[in-house]
Amino acid sequence: MKKRAYFKFFVPAALMLSAGVVYGQDNVIDEVVWIVGDDAILKSDVEEARLSAQYEGRRFDGDPYCVIPEELAIQKLFLHQAVLDSIEVSETEVIQRVEAQTDYFIRMIGSKEKMEEYFNKTSTQIRESMRENIRDGLMMQKMQQKLVGEIKVTPSEVRRYFKDLPADSIPYIPTQIEVQIIVLQPNIPIEEIEDVKRRLREFTERVNTGEMDFSTLALLYSEDKVSAMRGGELGFMGRGQLVSEYANVAFNLQDSKRVSKIVESEFGFHIIQLIEKRGDRLNTRHILLKPKASDKDVNNAIARLDSIADDIRNNKFTFEEAALHISQDKDTRNNHGLLVNSETGTSTSRFEMQDLPQEIAKVVDKMNVNEISKAFSMVREKDGKDICVIVKLKSRINGHKATISDDYQNLKEIVLEKRRDQALEKWIVEKQKHTYVRINENWKNCDFKYPGWIKE
Repeated sequence: MKKRAYFKFFVPAALMLSAGVVYGQDNVIDEVVWIVGDDAILKSDVEEARLSAQYEGRRFDGDPYCVIPEELAIQKLFLHQAVLDSIEVSETEVIQRVEAQTDYFIRMIGSKEKMEEYFNKTSTQIRESMRENIRDGLMMQKMQQKLVGEIKVTPSEVRRYFKDLPADSIPYIPTQIEVQIIVLQPNIPIEEIEDVKRRLREFTERVNTGEMDFSTLALLYSEDKVSAMRGGELGFMGRGQLVSEYANVAFNLQDSKRVSKIVESEFGFHIIQLIEKRGDRLNTRHILLKPKASDKDVNNAIARLDSIADDIRNNKFTFEEAALHISQDKDTRNNHGLLVNSETGTSTSRFEMQDLPQEIAKVVDKMNVNEISKAFSMVREKDGKDICVIVKLKSRINGHKATISDDYQNLKEIVLEKRRDQALEKWIVEKQKHTYVRINENWKNCDFKYPGWIKE
């Protein structure tokens, strides 16, 4: 009897983005178990993916040593096509996700030192592994989105799908909520900003006088921890992959021995050094410093928000008016303060609890509809800045069996996902026909979901 192998396909989510290949495997004798195109899949890759899944509590429907290599092979098919189609991802997004994932591990495991002990790697090595895995995952996301982006479903298809469902197969819709938010960024004293600029000017002087290499200073001092591991180097990027303030300066640099003026972006203050230009792409290194708000400034922002919340409760003005005129969050202030769930691809305002930022989810979990929270501080994921917020629970729809009248959009997404799955599965089968694949004899004894790997 052959071992069964099944591959769960996520559309359009990236595959294996979380822990990734970060486990130390010093005691594994490595070998090539699959070759897909020009890429090898190693036994250590499979072991590390298995340990990652074990950490996340994932259960395999079949033997992991059958399931995992097939998943890795399919990822390589998408990544290969992404390269052919010149798919690119923003370094900014990669950095944000690496930082968020690292912070998550530290919170879950208890400390940076415990994280390093658990993974048997330094935090630098962990970040480096995550960086590559996250970049690959984002490239696969974009490649999948490109392949299925034109697929649509009609209302009649959705109604037909729901009508034909057996009663015990009607989907359960988890509890969904809508949340409004008002954001204040704590005041950062001009002295703190000037101190950051002073430090950056000192770094520039040390580079220009030859006292120290830019890359060494980046490694020691840059607060972009991911690029700091590479001496501040970002790799070759197009203009659209960089935040505009950075790109405008970087693309005007000519002398690789000189350092740019100080550049302010949403992430903080940078100095930049050109490494190389290739057509419309360039490779730069940078040092990032972020001015910090003091505890006093954070407490002042929290106190002001609590005062604003009291005024709303006393009907002096509405939450929506306060969001428009007071909130410093450009993404929500013109939308009545309403958070938008961009993860679904449909820009809905409804969130399942696990889709909310963790700090907000903790607060709204116990709130009643129309209740306004006390002010609290959090780190904004998109730019890593400390912000202070109050939130209002606008609505809550408790978990229930789907109905076509109340849950049409959810049912539409289910049907659309099925169509996308079918299209991507068809693409995989076709791609297999034109890709060189060789599997180690000891790893062939599987009933793969896509049997085209083994060509007779």
